[in-house]
Amino acid sequence: MSDTLFASLDLIEPGDVVVYHGSIPAHHGLHIAHPCACAYCASADYLGSTDVRYRLTDPFAEDPDATALCCVRRRSITRSAANA
Repeated sequence: MSDTLFASLDLIEPGDVVVYHGSIPAHHGLHIAHPCACAYCASADYLGSTDVRYRLTDPFAEDPDATALCCVRRRSITRSAANA
């Protein structure tokens, strides 16, 4: 039941495949979402911000961490149907 609940709410968990459709057209496509742990996001999280941001890695890149997008807002990504 919890899988159905996450899917119906369109919640994103660490490791989910997402589609990026934000302001950087060169990076549009499939990525793997992780909670962003940069200093800015960590301090915002510590202060209780509800604006969750993600670090997106390209699963098809030779070095996924080198091409990672940081501080991506939730409204710039959509949970992929591949997670179902």
